[in-house]
Amino acid sequence: MTDRHERLQRLAARRFRLAVALTVAMIAVYFGFILSIAFNKELMGTLLRPGLSVGILLGALVIVASWVLTWIYVRWTNTHYDHQIRELSQ
Repeated sequence: MTDRHERLQRLAARRFRLAVALTVAMIAVYFGFILSIAFNKELMGTLLRPGLSVGILLGALVIVASWVLTWIYVRWTNTHYDHQIRELSQ
């Protein structure tokens, strides 16, 4: 196996680990929210302010978390992965 091939395999393994970690994080956030709705309705219905409940706030935070996790992946890909792929393809 050549050095280039080994570096490409290591890079692919890092990308896979990052993708799995971010996927697990998103699943935990999403299912945590869903399970909170299912098993703790009283908490989710608690009003923080008129028109804003804990459930609505956490739902918005689930959306924000998905954006943040996507940003982390895109940032890593643009700064590390794409750069190393370009180096390996030369």
